[in-house]
Amino acid sequence: MIIQSQKVWIADQFVPAAVEVEDSKITGIFPYGEKTADADYGAKRIVPGFMDIHCHGAYEFDTNDAKPEGLRYWAKHIVSEGVTSFLATTVTQSETVLTHAVANVADVMEGGYEGAEILGIHFEGPFLDMKYKGAQPPEYIAKPTVEQFQKYQQAARGHIRYITLAPEHDENFALTRYLTAHGVVVSLGHSAATYEQAVMAWANGARSMTHVYNGMSPFAHRANGLVGAAYRIRTMYGEIICDGCHSTPAALNNYFMSKGPDHAIMISDALMAKGTPVGSEYIFGGNHITVYPDGSAHLDDGTLAGSTLNINKGLRILVEEAMVPFNYALNACTINPATCLHLDDRKGSLQVGKDADIVVLDDNYDVLQTYCMGKAQL
Repeated sequence: MIIQSQKVWIADQFVPAAVEVEDSKITGIFPYGEKTADADYGAKRIVPGFMDIHCHGAYEFDTNDAKPEGLRYWAKHIVSEGVTSFLATTVTQSETVLTHAVANVADVMEGGYEGAEILGIHFEGPFLDMKYKGAQPPEYIAKPTVEQFQKYQQAARGHIRYITLAPEHDENFALTRYLTAHGVVVSLGHSAATYEQAVMAWANGARSMTHVYNGMSPFAHRANGLVGAAYRIRTMYGEIICDGCHSTPAALNNYFMSKGPDHAIMISDALMAKGTPVGSEYIFGGNHITVYPDGSAHLDDGTLAGSTLNINKGLRILVEEAMVPFNYALNACTINPATCLHLDDRKGSLQVGKDADIVVLDDNYDVLQTYCMGKAQL
């Protein structure tokens, strides 16, 4: 199969090109019109498939529900927003609930499904800080230990790829060092850590930060906090929710301009309420949440609990409202998360030999077509 457009994102720019796909891989890239195309998208933009490494659920399914049919439905339908791969993300709960949740993800990954690729699990909690717990249920927040993580990873059959933890509670950075040695990305979040503690966490292997600005110690000019560390440690990856609600467009612009093009990661932090009407009510992590008119989800006391963001809409918000350069914004949902997860050998860009994960965007950022491993989804 060959698809082509006058605007294909290659080498940080749009060029007229044709992309050849065979057996789930990109097997050739040629000048536009050189070969007969099966689909010609004119001047519509062809970009790499989007990745969402922090999303709890959608369509009334939550990762903690541990229902295989819900996870399969999610993977099949999330392609409508251009997402071609994602990490199913947990939320703090009892050991029993989390064990069943990660085992369910492993079962679906190994048992077969359609749509976006489930890359593994983002284990958010329970190793968090009480002050910045957000919507995480406090009764299940626990001290980080290698032994407890090993139990969860055994239940997940090795599919936990990324974990959020509060480094100030990780004694001697024991868990951080263990995870790094075993190929699990450590992300700092839901944390009251100081700037200095964040620097030491980075030195001991931490690689990312979880939803920068939210659920972390703020920046001040004499106490720089985790937000200050996100600005200053430019080789530290950092997720950010790009819905314009969790962080204003100005805050998004400040973050991306400080971070540069290679280390910011757009996430949805979407809940099971994604894809449901305004006013919908759900239980998340044991807490009652309601979807507000702007698409954000809140606890009864007004605390932000998550979003219902579509990644293609996040791209539009970054470029058109936050005035972030297009390459910064696109990298944040393609090559940056791929590189953070050590998957850039097969994900994140349109290059020969990589997975044929491809999105066709309309001028208004609507998704016209999504290809997962070369298969058209819409």
